Amino acid sequence: MRVEYGRTGADWGRSALFMSTALAASLGWVCVQQAQGQETDVTNVYLSEITVVPSKVEEDAVEALASVSVVTPSELEILQPTDTQDIFFGMPNVSAGVSQDTTGVGTSFNIRGLQDFGRVAVILDGARNNFQRNDHGATSTAWIEPEMINEVTVVRGPVSNLYGSGAIGGVVVFETKTASDFLAPGERAAGSVKGRYETNGNAWTATATGAARFSDVIDVIGNVTYRESSDYKDGAGNTVPYSHYDVLGGLAKTQIAPGEDHLITLGWIGAHDTWNEEGTQDVTLDENTFTGKYEYSPLDNQWVDLTLSGFYVDTTQSQTQLVDTIRFNQQTGAPIVVPAGNVRDFKLNTGGFDIWNTSTFDTGPFLHTLTFGGDWYRDDAQTVDGTGVSGVYNPSGDRSTYGAYVQNKVEYSNWFEAIGALRWDGYELQGDTVDNSASRVSPRLSVGVKPFEDSFLNGVQLYGTYAEGYRSPSIIETLMIGLHPAGVLFPFLPNPDLIPETAKTWEAGLNYARDNVLYQGDGVRMKAAWFHNDVADYIGLTYLSPFVPDSGCFFVPTPQSIPICAQYQNFDTVRIHGFELEAVYDTGWFFAGLQGAAIQGVDTSTTPSTPLYSIPPDQVTGRVGFRALDEALVIGGEVQRVMPHNSLSFMPSAPFEPTIRDGYTLVNLFGSYEANDNLRINVRLENLFDVEYANYMNIASGTDVFERGFNAKIAATLRFGVVQPSLVGDEIVVRN
Repeated sequence: MRVEYGRTGADWGRSALFMSTALAASLGWVCVQQAQGQETDVTNVYLSEITVVPSKVEEDAVEALASVSVVTPSELEILQPTDTQDIFFGMPNVSAGVSQDTTGVGTSFNIRGLQDFGRVAVILDGARNNFQRNDHGATSTAWIEPEMINEVTVVRGPVSNLYGSGAIGGVVVFETKTASDFLAPGERAAGSVKGRYETNGNAWTATATGAARFSDVIDVIGNVTYRESSDYKDGAGNTVPYSHYDVLGGLAKTQIAPGEDHLITLGWIGAHDTWNEEGTQDVTLDENTFTGKYEYSPLDNQWVDLTLSGFYVDTTQSQTQLVDTIRFNQQTGAPIVVPAGNVRDFKLNTGGFDIWNTSTFDTGPFLHTLTFGGDWYRDDAQTVDGTGVSGVYNPSGDRSTYGAYVQNKVEYSNWFEAIGALRWDGYELQGDTVDNSASRVSPRLSVGVKPFEDSFLNGVQLYGTYAEGYRSPSIIETLMIGLHPAGVLFPFLPNPDLIPETAKTWEAGLNYARDNVLYQGDGVRMKAAWFHNDVADYIGLTYLSPFVPDSGCFFVPTPQSIPICAQYQNFDTVRIHGFELEAVYDTGWFFAGLQGAAIQGVDTSTTPSTPLYSIPPDQVTGRVGFRALDEALVIGGEVQRVMPHNSLSFMPSAPFEPTIRDGYTLVNLFGSYEANDNLRINVRLENLFDVEYANYMNIASGTDVFERGFNAKIAATLRFGVVQPSLVGDEIVVRN
């Protein structure tokens, strides 16, 4: 691929690698000299992140009895994500891809080989992102602007079922910035503007953020972000058509503290995204997310720590036909012309709430943290298309899910911890002549011990978990009906007899947290886990023959017809097992990390068992970096090796076969310099050697596009703040 200024991406990559290696060596020497002359306060080394996501109880992520990853603001500075997919680079057994019609804009999530139809719960400031549009590609897609995000937490497996029904794969929780996150200590108001340019696709990002603290009672923050990109080039220098997009996003949030023990948070997040699908239609996505949360935490009452959270998400994806297109009449099967200018809308409104309380108390030597609560949400899906074609894949209907849960976390001394939980789930699904409902209780038990605290292995925690999850059938899976709208003609059959999926997961893990390992001020954090997940009654699309008695399939011969039918059905069992590792070593001036994942999955309903296409390839990612000049300067690099896929039975179209057969290796460099409190420069060089590769999850879902070749991201952030007036006067001081 050739970029501007007449040099190839590989040329730029080799030059940048040479310069960065030389700089890293010299910087490393300087940092060693600095380290020898001063001690590093280990509390300043970012290794332990506090999270409440795995169990709704505040704890260090490294000590959670679950496989959890946290992406912090420091990590986001290194990654400089263009879109949501970039946030999850290297994260073990977490794959993010784009659906066929949303290249570079929308993101779908796969955790431990499970995806779509709510198997991964995507939560933004407490609001569930449930949008689904069925076609040739990923079904569940989220549109979340990275520049608004303060932190992301991922929990793998059904241990996260406190966050609502369906998340048998796991949960991804996005938290946007608050005024407290943005304002520096002592500031009453602040603002920032950021611009980023990317060489591949001539892409621009512009974002502005402002926040103010009016008093101890109320603060506000607002953000607006605009991104645009032309068609990018892959590693072979070929332009990827229809990969251009425009994205406009906004955020407004306020926190109100009417009393010492009370906190109210109100927020709005908006998105207006446009792109083109294969040159045949323009697509627009409009989404508005409204959130509200009330927290009551009296300091003098150990029995009450109450949270009430509510949300409403309004999503509409509109497609405007650009050319006349042949489709099949849904009544007769005869070809019809859908004219240019035809508009079809896919709408989903989701509203819900979650309420829970946490109490702490002792029984003898045991400390109990008891959490109980309930949640409810409702999806209302509507497809509007005068031709009736779009409603085949995406039927209208509504579904409500609800649940109640109780969890007790028991701690003894500093070496034993156990978490026991029960969740009751129920659902109701309605549409046409279907009115389904069911319910179930799912347990969780986790036990963790630190048996080596008095030995050289202190800091090691071992844990074991058994957890179950429950996912009700979606509107699409239950109600999809009609004739395949284009190409060849065959019917889709609804299935009102679908039963929910039940996941049963065993997990064994090791957590390790220790400071001052090699010398004063360093630290090591590590999480490793092995898991085995049996998903009973797994729901998947099945093709039926009209020549098999009692199949329910029928065949009407026409020149376009083929003798099959398609229907979502329950399989016997899907079996998935694997391993994941995250480790970080940090001294303050030097840091290194390693992430790895291995996973296999099969459908056991066939003989022999057949591989699941939703299982991503194994991979390992390493990172090394240096900090200097009181951590104002950070540079480093990453290497990621994606292994050949473990299923040779899945062969995509010829151009993408090498990605599956051979795997690939990516090399990235990153750097940042904080000149002062007002100016920060970020540089990230991705795919340094112009590797031609494709995201496996996109290939498996039918999105046949190669990823970006070499891409240089250059960003500058200008920040200004106003400190509080002094105690002796009203003069306002502007921070310089």
